This record gives sequence, structure tokens and C-alpha cells, in this order.
Amino acid sequence: MLNNAFAATVVALLTPSALAFAPTRQIASTTLNAQNSIISYQSSPLTPTPVSARSTILSKRTALFAQAAADSVPAPTANDSCDVLVLGSGPAARSIATLLASPSSNGSFDILLADTNYDRRWAPNYGVWQDEWQSILQLYSSFKQPLGASCVDRLWEVTDCFFGGSFDIPVESRMRLDRPYCRVDRDALRRQLSPKDEIEVKNDGDGNANYRVIRSNHISKATAVNIYSPAGSMVHDDSGSTVLLQSKDGDVTQVRAKVIVDCTGHESRIVLKDDRVKSIPPGFQIAYGVLAKVDESNIPDSDYAGPYYKEAMTLFDYRTDHFPEGSNELSKAEKAPTFMYAMPLDGNRIFFEETSLVARPAVSFQECKERYLTRMDHLGITITEIEEEEFCYIPMGGPLPAADQRVVGFGGAAAMVHPSTGYHLCRAMMASGSAAEAIRKELANDKNFNPDRAAASAYNAIWSPTNIAQRNFAVFGGEFLMKQNVEGLRGFFDGFFKLPLELWGGFLAGWPGLPNNENHETWWARLKFGLSFVSKLPPQVALDMLVSIATYSITEGVPLPQSVTPLLGLPDGYEYKEKSAAVGDVAAKSEAMKMIMESK
Repeated sequence: MLNNAFAATVVALLTPSALAFAPTRQIASTTLNAQNSIISYQSSPLTPTPVSARSTILSKRTALFAQAAADSVPAPTANDSCDVLVLGSGPAARSIATLLASPSSNGSFDILLADTNYDRRWAPNYGVWQDEWQSILQLYSSFKQPLGASCVDRLWEVTDCFFGGSFDIPVESRMRLDRPYCRVDRDALRRQLSPKDEIEVKNDGDGNANYRVIRSNHISKATAVNIYSPAGSMVHDDSGSTVLLQSKDGDVTQVRAKVIVDCTGHESRIVLKDDRVKSIPPGFQIAYGVLAKVDESNIPDSDYAGPYYKEAMTLFDYRTDHFPEGSNELSKAEKAPTFMYAMPLDGNRIFFEETSLVARPAVSFQECKERYLTRMDHLGITITEIEEEEFCYIPMGGPLPAADQRVVGFGGAAAMVHPSTGYHLCRAMMASGSAAEAIRKELANDKNFNPDRAAASAYNAIWSPTNIAQRNFAVFGGEFLMKQNVEGLRGFFDGFFKLPLELWGGFLAGWPGLPNNENHETWWARLKFGLSFVSKLPPQVALDMLVSIATYSITEGVPLPQSVTPLLGLPDGYEYKEKSAAVGDVAAKSEAMKMIMESK
């Protein structure tokens, strides 16, 4: 019996979970020593009697596994601890770190943000609707973490669109939307969401955030829920997690945290996707953009750059008249459409971006660049200087994070990008409020802190069942857009923007707390929107949508019908459910123990 017990112990050590969690006993009190903590099980035999050949083989195999684990994990050179470890340093990461550490918590929580590229400048040009940005300002003020007016560097009172060339819409026709649009000053926002002592000297302004920074990255890769490789690089226990972070110089810091929030983007290595439900692969928004100066020496009206009015932001130009009739280029542009997005800034500086809204597979960057050049030439816009180029890559849709994960995905890591439009900044910044509140509430319950409940609460604050249902509706929208040629997209958006602003604005927002989202939060609101929308579409586009709804519901199952009817309830969320202990039949076990004792 003792030999069997020993063999069972060795077999247990061979399992990935045992290798991953064995160091936990050491971490809780001292430092990580993967080799000693694993091999110690072998160095203390359970009995002095001879060990079987099978047990000897298993012991050698265990030693090999243990040595491999020890060799793959670098030894820490420093130790740190915090309440919340935030991985990444983009807008999503700095937003949630800022609110977690905001003055509204009275300095109660220690927040550590980790990224080797913390000092890298943000690349994208962020455009937002003015009313959505106002809601973000209100949220941050409620956390006593106000964002300054410097975060917006350009405001357009109106927004223009061009959908001409189909359905008897003249090519030169301009649709004007009376909804102001803003360009976010990415450098100013980055400063506002940074600690004061972490502002680069070359930039003006002070940081307002209260989190700490370590310029290191995690080295882990999830192989199963809450299991990581290399073994010991990230370990969870009943009071928190221990993570190894490595700097560019190779220095390793062991960090102890109660909660981990991963904001490292769409292709996170430590947040697994949910495979319990059927999901569609993501589509991709691809764009090639330039911040350029244009030649205005021979233009008839300095208020315009080509057809683009400088006091308006051009959201969509889906025209294709810049391609020769019957050309291969026109054929490709009709089948895989792109549009021009134009932000006139100061003087003769304009940000132009040729964009593929969503496609699977993605349209190439080179294709977008060539179409941009062709469009500029046709419109008579001469570029004299390019200040910067932008290559935009945004996965849209795809599966949500798996349940029961200890690491909280946020931003791209939690698939928070709008599945139909690619909007993300305001969604992530708004969601940082509810996620931060959920995490802080769990941290405040210090005596009964449960890290599993804390992670589940954060996930449920991000993806409540109601929000998942709304997302499922938008996922269908993205799928429908992907199958449209340029004529279908012109008809789609021409009808879309003929709806009342409260309806189309709410669809574009698609997140609780943003303006007009209340018009899409319930199944009834979404059904009314859909019926109203179909009535605005050209007949052939409306028919295609109705057929697509039926086909999608058959092929993809529950998500779309569930989002527009009450019959199927709500999707499963992330609400914490305490795991019941496997106690078995207590009476039978008690009886056996009693009989064993009596037999002695």
C-alpha cells in the first residue's frame, strides 16, 4: 500500500497542474524557488523499503520535468507586491489603472502597471463623437480624476459622408450629420493618464494618475485555464497571484498581486477565449493613414481640400469614381470596398486614412495605400509633406474571454472593440469605470477577499449578460457588412444615417454609459431599431438583410434571436458561482470509519 501511495504521489507531480502550483507553498511566505519546491517531494521518501522499478522510472521522469521547469523560469532578482497588477500601457491599461488608483479610493489601493514599452508614444489618431467624450469626462470627474480640456485638439461641429454612385444618389452628393466630432490629442491624454513622475521631459503638462510603473513584461503563456508555461512564471492561489516580470535588460521581478488585469491587446498570451459556445472568427479593420500637408497654392477655395470641407470631419467617402471605368482596380474596389476618412486639422495639415471597415481575410495595407494615392490624384489633392504614417490593424468580433479565469482581460484582450465599427477608445474608457468599481469593491472586503470572485466580478462588470446580448446583435452587423460590395455599403449607410440620431448614435456607441446606448440595451429596443432600419434601406439591401438574418440564425444558432426576442433569455455571463465542495456521502464515510475503529 505504501509503494502504491508513493507511486500515486509521483504521478500527481507529473501533471501540469501540480508542476504549476507546487511553488505556491513557497511563494506565499518566501521567494520562488521552483527547483527546490518541486524536487523536495522526491528527496523525502515516504518509506525506507525498496522502491519498485516503476516507481524509480517515475521518479527519474519527475526529476526531468522538475529540472525542465526550473531551467525555464529565470531566477527573480527583485520582489514587489501590489493590490492590482495591470499589464500593458495603452489607453485601456492606463485608463483602468488611473481609475483604480484615483483619489476617490482615498489612496487605499496600490496599483502597479507593467510594460517594457511604457515610454513608447501612442501611434493611432483617435476620433470620437463629442457627446461620447463628454460622458467620459463626467465619469473621470466622478472618480475625482478629471481630464483636462487639452485632451481634445480639434472639434468639428458637423460630420460629412459621401455615398454617391448607387441608388440614384449623385456622386457629388454630400450627407451632413449635425453631430460634432473630436480628435483626441493622444499625447495629452497619455500624459493625463500617467503618474506625474513618469512624464517625459520632452512633453509638456503633468500627469494626474497615482499608480506605480515597472518597465517589465510577463513571460507567461496560458496553456489551459489558469495554467501557464513556463511552469512557475504565473501562479494563482487562494489569496492572489505571483507573477514573474522581465525587463528588456533581463532583470526579473517577482510580483505578488491580489488581482491581475491584462491589457496587452487582442492577441493576449494569458487570456484564453471562450470555447464553450460557438463563435465566429474576428473580422479585421485595416487602414493606411498619413498626417500630411497639402499644397494650397492653386486651390479655388481654401475652405476645402478637394471635396472635403475643412470645418467638417469626413467620416465616410465610399465613392469609387477615382478608378477608371472597367478597370481591374475598380472591380477590386467594388468587391472589397474601402473608404476615405479625413480629419482637417490646422492650416493645410490633414489626416487622411483609406480604410477597410471590416473584412475576413483582411484587405492589405498596400492595397489601401494605393487606393489612397489614386483617390488623392483624382481629387487634385497634392501632398507636399508627410509628417507621419499610420498602419491601423483592429480585430473586430471573435470570441469573448473564457469564464473562471483568474486574469481579467480588458480592452482588446476582452474583445471590447465594437464588432461593426471598430470604435474602441470611448468604450474602453467608459468600461474602466465599472470594472474599477467592481475590483475596488472586492479589494475593500479585505478579510474575506476571494480572488476568484474578484476576477468574476470584474468580468461581469465588463460583459454582463445584457451587454453580451447587445454585442451579439452588433456581431451580426459586422458579418452583414463583411459580405457587402460597395453598392451595398453605400445603401446601408445612407439608410443608417437617415434614422434618428438617437438610434444610429446608440448603435455606434454600443456600450453602457455612452450617450444613446439606452436605445439598444434591451431586446425590444434592438428589435425596434432593426425594423426602423430596414424601412430606410434600398429594397435590394433590405431584402439581403432579411435573408441574412434568417441564414445567420440558422447557421449560428441562438445569439441573434436571443438578442431580439425574450424567448431565449439572456446569454451566460461571468457572475461568480461558488464551487461546491465534493464531500461525497458523509454518512457512509462516517460509518466506515466507525467500523474500522471498532475492528481494531
